[in-house]
Amino acid sequence: MSTDPSGSGDAEFGDIGEIIRFDVVDHGDGLRVLHAVGELDTLTSPLLQARVTEQLAEASSLVIDLSEISFLGSAGLAVLVGAKDEADARSCRLWLVPGSRIAKRALEATGLLSLFQVAEDVPEALAAAR
Repeated sequence: MSTDPSGSGDAEFGDIGEIIRFDVVDHGDGLRVLHAVGELDTLTSPLLQARVTEQLAEASSLVIDLSEISFLGSAGLAVLVGAKDEADARSCRLWLVPGSRIAKRALEATGLLSLFQVAEDVPEALAAAR
């Protein structure tokens, strides 16, 4: 695994060369955005789970941005549902930005989109979270 020493994000490389990157931006007042870039599948979903748990422990509002997701499998969907449950348990507000057609279609096809507070883009989610 390779970690970005700047702390702005990290890259995780699986055995088969797939990549996932997470970047967290703190917008103050407990509001954070977790940007996910790459593929969310069985190999990379545990990494998302770890990042979400980290952020929910510290944030009062979290936006998960899936705009740059190129694949969203069932394991990734399960992590998102778990994130919703964890956010509810912590009284943390959670917004989802499906962004990419890939992410939005996976969430719609499974009926999961309706579980989340959804924004079209990060600025809309930030405005709603304030």
